[in-house]
Amino acid sequence: MVTQSLKRQATPDLILRFAKLEAGGLWRRLCQSWGTGRPPALDFEDVCPPDSYAIVRAIELCRATSPEFLVNHGYRCYCFASAIANKYALTFDHEVVFIASILHDLGLTDHAKGLESFEIRGARAAKSHVLENGIEQTRAELIHEAIALHSSVGIADKGTNEVRLVHFGAGVDVIGFRSEEVSHNLRRAIVTQYPRVQFKQKFVALLEQEVADDQSCHIAGHMALGFAQKIKGAPFDE
Repeated sequence: MVTQSLKRQATPDLILRFAKLEAGGLWRRLCQSWGTGRPPALDFEDVCPPDSYAIVRAIELCRATSPEFLVNHGYRCYCFASAIANKYALTFDHEVVFIASILHDLGLTDHAKGLESFEIRGARAAKSHVLENGIEQTRAELIHEAIALHSSVGIADKGTNEVRLVHFGAGVDVIGFRSEEVSHNLRRAIVTQYPRVQFKQKFVALLEQEVADDQSCHIAGHMALGFAQKIKGAPFDE
């Protein structure tokens, strides 16, 4: 069963989930200060996107519907996800994770406007697109899930490796979640390859509009708890 709806989460539940997220990051940074758990020394070539017909078609859709800052965000999400997978030796479907990464914010564009949370709108549009471009049903549903749950703190990290990695990759790029698991040199190389082009300012504006349109949407709970400030505080210049 694929996720069919997402609503604003109860504030106490969301506070607890974000607290666990912060605690996990603190623990990983402490371990690194003690000399363990440091990210591997990777080059950009180790995390660069794969290539296939379905991937080319997904990129075409993203570029046709999304501003540059969202296109580059999708690329960076895949690279960060790949880096984290490398650190933990996780096996995953590279095509699925890339397509879900490049299309995960499709719901914030005019291509997938509607009354539901943008994660669900984008997931459905992406699933429809990949089914038309050679991806079989099971993998299309996995792409749907990775997109639908990419912002679901405390939920996505319990999914398949593909769902987890899209969540982690987006987390690194948006709020710096798990950024300590990607080396500074690799982060710099990824941002050089796919510049942020005022990502923080422009992405916050998109989320604020999403909440203004529907106070019950999933991301509204995040924004009410200061998510915009988390975005602005991510370990990137813009």
